[in-house]
Amino acid sequence: MTEKRYTAHKLREGRWSSSGQIYLITAVTKNRIPVFADLSAARTLIQVTRQDEMLGSHQTLCFVVMPDHLHWLLQLQSEDLARLVGRVKSTSAKRLGKPIWQKGFHDHALRREEDVRKVARYVVANPLRAGLVERLGDYPHWDAVWI
Repeated sequence: MTEKRYTAHKLREGRWSSSGQIYLITAVTKNRIPVFADLSAARTLIQVTRQDEMLGSHQTLCFVVMPDHLHWLLQLQSEDLARLVGRVKSTSAKRLGKPIWQKGFHDHALRREEDVRKVARYVVANPLRAGLVERLGDYPHWDAVWI
């Protein structure tokens, strides 16, 4: 019996972008190296996402930058999802002066019945579940529009 192997390009099959749609994005660093354990690197990534938002491509609802990945809840506005994520990854890597990202990303389009605030609470609580801090307020690399 042959084993099926799914590759990153399979994740892109059927992916579509829709203006106004809310997406939960997860992007992982190459080899899960904890690039963003460095304060300056994490702040650079946050700055890149905020600058892109000012272009009108999306609205960030919340995010958390973990040592080796990014969770990002956003509402797409005037951009293709893959192009937006690719640009943020590319720009952050250039500013940090090295390739840092694993190819591709995971996305989940929220359904109408999903509670956006509940998803946001789950996203920003990642540092607590990972044991990085005991109180969310002690973790410096997250934000949400409701705060």
